[in-house]
Parts: sequence; structure tokens; C-alpha cells
Amino acid sequence: MPKKTAKIFDLKGKPVGKIKLPPIFGAPLRPDVIKRAVLSIQSNRFQPQGRDPMAGKRTTAESRGVNLGIARIPRTKGPAGRGALAPGTVGGRAAHPPTSEKKIVKRIPKKEKRLALHSAIAATASKGVVASRGHSIEDVPEIPLIVTDNLEKLKKTKEVEEALIHLGVLSDIYRVRESRKIRAGKGKRRGRKIKQAVGPLIVVAENKGVMEAARNMPGVDIVTVSNLNAEMLAPGAHPGRLTIWTSSAIEKLNNLYGGGEKA
Repeated sequence: MPKKTAKIFDLKGKPVGKIKLPPIFGAPLRPDVIKRAVLSIQSNRFQPQGRDPMAGKRTTAESRGVNLGIARIPRTKGPAGRGALAPGTVGGRAAHPPTSEKKIVKRIPKKEKRLALHSAIAATASKGVVASRGHSIEDVPEIPLIVTDNLEKLKKTKEVEEALIHLGVLSDIYRVRESRKIRAGKGKRRGRKIKQAVGPLIVVAENKGVMEAARNMPGVDIVTVSNLNAEMLAPGAHPGRLTIWTSSAIEKLNNLYGGGEKA
């Protein structure tokens, strides 16, 4: 049975009250639907590939016909008679090149997308699912971790780090720092030189400075509750990301995906 209430912690890591959890935290865990939703989001970032329609065709090469004892491929003019234009020749056109018109965006129904979001939110409230994802939660006082709205007002990285230390989350950030490594292969020349694990997600109702304060912390992402999606809550299509909620974000979550009266 999912929990009905959760403690609210201050920035010192001490409980200062309780809050009623929205019914969305009781949604069923559906990794299959979450994966479809994450792939749909990622497909919108794919860069369409295509080829110049005239690639390999800028030549006057023609076949010399039959009964000459040579292959009938198109050849350039002159004594050399090098093959050109045809797909099997050096510098010729591609046989079946990719086209930029190809549909590469994977779309899913709205109800399925909503179910994936609900399921991903519910997974953040399961200690077993969060731990199985690899997060370091030994010092985290409670899952889901809900803090006061003072977290939204922090404007310095040092203040955010101190708050995360008191909340027992900094060990997960150290895990991210230790996981950083240089990617093998040509990917390091294509804007993705460093590989690292995914750290905690901070969900706020309104940005009052914390986004700028925490954006340089490795592995940490900050998002407003109205901009949540399945990929942020389940990076790599693996649900159960360690998530820090502010109390006002929980209240707004109840209004957005509500049914508080159905609890």
C-alpha cells in the first residue's frame, strides 16, 4: 500500500510537519509505458539525416553499350573510361540514401503519455525502486523526500550543497562525480566527451533562484512541477530517480494531476 502522508523536512534535515500525498503517488508502476514515453521524447531531438539529391550524379558518364567485352556501367568520357554515377562505382551515388523526409518521431497517445508520467512520479516514492536504480540513499531520511519552500529561495551553490548535506543527498552527488569518465571513440569530438551517472532531481513549484544556484552541480537537474516529463523522472527509461520535492510542488502536483478529493 502506498503511503498516505509524508514528513516535511527543513534545510537542516529536521522534520517540521507532515503533508498529505496526492493520489498520483499510488499509480501502478509501468516500466513498459515509461520506456515508450521516454523514447517518444528522445525522438523529437533526433537530427533528420538526408543526402544531396545530386550527390554522385555531377558527371556526364554514360554506358558504352554492349558487345565491347567490358561491363556496361556508366563511364566518364576519354581514354581512361573510369566508372561513375552508378551505385557500385567509386564516387557514384548511394543506392538507397537516407532521406530527411523520413518519419523519425515516435508518437504515443496522450492517455499513454499521461499514464507514463503518473507511473514515473509514483516510482520516485518507492524506496526499493529508487535504490535499485543505483542511487545512494543510505542517509536520506525518507522517500519521497519533501522539503520546505525555503529550498526554492537559495541563490548560492554553497547554500544548496549545505542543504543537500543535511538532507543526506550529497553522497549521491559524490557517486556522480566518481562516475565521470572520458568517453571512448569519436564521440568525444562530437560534444559528448564526458560520461557520468544521473544524480538527484529537484522539483520546485516556482524558481526563485535555486535553478541558477544548483545548475553547476554534477548530475543535478532542477525543474518546475508543471514542466515534468517521463524522461526527467526516468532517465534512460529507468524509473525511480531520486527526487526532492518542495511542499508547494506537492500541492501544485495535486492540483495538476489532482483528484485530491478522491484520496
